[in-house]
Amino acid sequence: MLSSTNIVRLLALFSLAMLLSGQQKEFRPPAAPLIAHDPYFSIWSMADRLADDATRHWTRTVQALTSLARVDGKTYRIMRREPQQIPVLPQTRLQVLPTRTIYDFEGSGIRITLTFLTPALPQDLDILSRPASYITGEVQSADGRVHAVEVYFDASSDLVVNSPDQPAVWSRSELGGLKVLRIGSQEQPILEKHGDDLRIDWGYLYIAALGPDVSEAVTDSPRAKALFQECGCLPNSDDLMDDLIAHRQRRRVPVLAYRLDFGKVGAQPVAKYLALAYDDVFSIEYLNRRLQPYWRRNGADAADLLRAAVSNYESLSAKCKAFDRELMAYLGIGKLSLQSGRAKEAIPFLQRAVQLLPNRPKAHYLLAQALIQTGQAERGKEELAKVEKISSAKQRRDAQVLSRIMDPAQK
Repeated sequence: MLSSTNIVRLLALFSLAMLLSGQQKEFRPPAAPLIAHDPYFSIWSMADRLADDATRHWTRTVQALTSLARVDGKTYRIMRREPQQIPVLPQTRLQVLPTRTIYDFEGSGIRITLTFLTPALPQDLDILSRPASYITGEVQSADGRVHAVEVYFDASSDLVVNSPDQPAVWSRSELGGLKVLRIGSQEQPILEKHGDDLRIDWGYLYIAALGPDVSEAVTDSPRAKALFQECGCLPNSDDLMDDLIAHRQRRRVPVLAYRLDFGKVGAQPVAKYLALAYDDVFSIEYLNRRLQPYWRRNGADAADLLRAAVSNYESLSAKCKAFDRELMAYLGIGKLSLQSGRAKEAIPFLQRAVQLLPNRPKAHYLLAQALIQTGQAERGKEELAKVEKISSAKQRRDAQVLSRIMDPAQK
């Protein structure tokens, strides 16, 4: 078996060959996952560039995340379309990987990488079930000079209500050096609604940051952005509760706002992150019983969730990078081998891809093709059955077509 280093090198050679043959195309997903834990805590960018539109729930309802960068006193937009009077820092690249979505920006002498990390590691159920994601900003000079850089981030109360007329309430706390803001709907109608076109309106969104170069405030979005653009700062006090409720009634949406001061940045990259978590308190109702999420099974609460998310950040980041590299290498080599008519060589790589991510139908489908092409019809049928079980309608139809080609006696 090839070593992981040789696998990556082999994949690079395959990719180079595809590029030289003119078959390599830039990957453009229909939507890029930013936070993807379950149908409720699910935020996507549905535009070609992160600053072209608001971020949205999978139902296409706006659930706004916003980010601005201030470089040597001038402010740029990097996430969200508003405020449009602020110029956009050009986006240069987008990568969508199994556990990370990575945006690169460059302009005004700096390079910013914004990474959205959801540690969906299938081999660790405790981590997989933990509703915590990370947004990491990495900044470095692109022109050899030193630049003063600050980054603004906010999450709106859209994330905790089903409809814009629902008021939201908030709180703040200190948790072992963590600066934590919390927001949720005022009424907390736990598991009261049913249907498809719905957003969660119970439980609480938490954002946590660590370090002395972080400031935070709860205020309305226009005020926070205007102050950051003017002075690179946030309001020095939070809005009162009644003000926030009134803001929502006047369509002035309250936000949890953070300012990250990167200081003087040179050629050495500087990175800072925020942890975003959602505690839904109760996840499902089964036989008239409300059941708590899996991560709470041993008595953990929201404070434990945040502590674990922050304490595990470095190790999870490293594990996710390794997982992404390995999965993409195995899946990429398997697919390219299959397309090149070398189905037998593709099988071990596709088998490893299926082991790494068993709930991804694409890997099973490619493995089924390879098995069928090498005369292993029964094993191919087993993989196709898995595709039909876990995949979308289109992928199920593809699997059924392939299954009929393999066995014409099927109706």
